[in-house]
Amino acid sequence: MYLENKNIVLLATGSFNPPTNMHFRMFEIARDHLNRLGYTVCGGLVSPVHDSYKKKDLVASTHRCAMLELALTTLPWVKMSNWEVRQNKWTCTRQVLQYHQNYLNSVINSRLNGTNNEKFLLPVQFLKDIITNKSKTNRAINVRLLCGADLLESFAVPGLWDDDDIETIVRDYGLVVISRSGSNPNKFIYESDILTKYMANIIIVTEWISNEISSTKIRRALCRNDSVKFLLNESVESYIKDQGLYGTDNK
Repeated sequence: MYLENKNIVLLATGSFNPPTNMHFRMFEIARDHLNRLGYTVCGGLVSPVHDSYKKKDLVASTHRCAMLELALTTLPWVKMSNWEVRQNKWTCTRQVLQYHQNYLNSVINSRLNGTNNEKFLLPVQFLKDIITNKSKTNRAINVRLLCGADLLESFAVPGLWDDDDIETIVRDYGLVVISRSGSNPNKFIYESDILTKYMANIIIVTEWISNEISSTKIRRALCRNDSVKFLLNESVESYIKDQGLYGTDNK
């Protein structure tokens, strides 16, 4: 099954603990590449993981959402969704994609049919062009999972992913994978029967400007009182220190 819809909304899931400049750089890299391929990138979404996700040093979602809101003021075409963190428990990635694709298309259909109401909580300004552009025969959008090559490779970790979930994600939504120079995601796709079957729905984007920023390294730097300038949005750095997150309250 090949996903023919050219109207794309990029969705990135993860801890964002804290959100780094590289998290948002991925959106810019992906949009440039997809535009060159003839896609229309309508917008982007970040969906922070639920507090019940078992990960070391994960701060409360109230803090992670606040940091994302601050950081995204400099990237207005990308919005934060707090749907995942508002659930009663951790939600698998397939369900996150499913919810947001159904949700956004219901917004489009509601606006087009003149039945708009105010129940929609997620900022959807980026759908305006699709709704108002009368020349579009297909106004539906395809939510694609934006991720790094490390997530793609995690599909092979025993017990981490359900095979049915992997197949559904790649078949029904598709991936946009940001890969670094020197990595070989195509080899990994070749070694996976599921990914090879739906490889037409996997778009590989190479980041040629090397950047090794990670949330783990930034948490370590913050704990040691080392500078994180130019690694985080300045307002995010201020928030972390004001709230005493990641060990900064001990400084």
